[in-house]
Amino acid sequence: MVVLSQPALNQFLLLKTCKPTPLFTGIPVVDPTHPDAKNLIVKACRDFGFFRLVNHGVPLDFMANLENEALKFFKKPQSEKDRAGPPDPFGYGSKRIGPNGDVGWVEYLLLNTNPDVISPKSLFIFRENPQNFRAAVEEYIRAVKNMCYVVLELMAEGLGIAQRNALSRLLKDEKSDSCFRLNHYPPCPEVQALNGRNLVGFGEHTDPQIISVLRSNSTSGLQICLADGTWVSVPPDQTSFFINVGDTLQVMTNGRFKSVKHRVLADTTKSRLSMIYFGGPPLSEKIAPLPSLMLKGEESLYKEFTWWEYKKAAYTSRLADNRLGPFEKSASD
Repeated sequence: MVVLSQPALNQFLLLKTCKPTPLFTGIPVVDPTHPDAKNLIVKACRDFGFFRLVNHGVPLDFMANLENEALKFFKKPQSEKDRAGPPDPFGYGSKRIGPNGDVGWVEYLLLNTNPDVISPKSLFIFRENPQNFRAAVEEYIRAVKNMCYVVLELMAEGLGIAQRNALSRLLKDEKSDSCFRLNHYPPCPEVQALNGRNLVGFGEHTDPQIISVLRSNSTSGLQICLADGTWVSVPPDQTSFFINVGDTLQVMTNGRFKSVKHRVLADTTKSRLSMIYFGGPPLSEKIAPLPSLMLKGEESLYKEFTWWEYKKAAYTSRLADNRLGPFEKSASD
């Protein structure tokens, strides 16, 4: 039996716990070079809002290099890491997720990917760490963006949209409001005292952007919520990417695709490192269902809004809130 000291107990009392679930073997797998990839992507986004991407063309060296550089940062003394925080929202954060009271067993770096946006915290992180850290981040993001364009163009084809770049153009735009996050979930041996429950590293939520591209190490912990409300664990695969439908894409498809609800549980013995590219449109972009998708007589389920309006609303909410709720049309609209 593990007996926790009072300070340790106080720390864990702030965090939610969850029972682990069995690994789910039904995650759709898509190879973008497959002749039917466009239809497989659409089916996965309709059924799950989530799929695993293989044969993606991003060099495995880029993944391993960035993982190594990120771990070097997270292994630094806490006082050194804290110099890169608190997040504004960019920079280093620990346990607190956003400004509205959400907490988790996680530490993270949030970096902007738009060179036109000057983030002092991002610049500080790059300046205070060896040049190869910045190089690893930039080569990885460049490769992932190009892969993301391919996925979004296949998606548009699969949806029957004549304009192949209807979605990818928003991420290719020089004013695209995209960001990149490195999450580190330290092992937590003390969790054995929590009666077989795991600490929640990152609480349940959907991603507000168009698309999220996740890669993690070989430690499990990611869970997604299926259409029937069941939570399942995603088998880890450090050579693949996992693609999430975001809230904005749900609106642009008028609900045909569902933004996937997901969360991460901390492991008792192994650390988990994940890297996520969040592909967002320009701040001024008006978000509404794509006209070319709408059937005759089909009504929009959502009020039109700009990405800035939605982003502002999303970041004043709690993680588990239904962020799209206030933007859904009612019968009287």
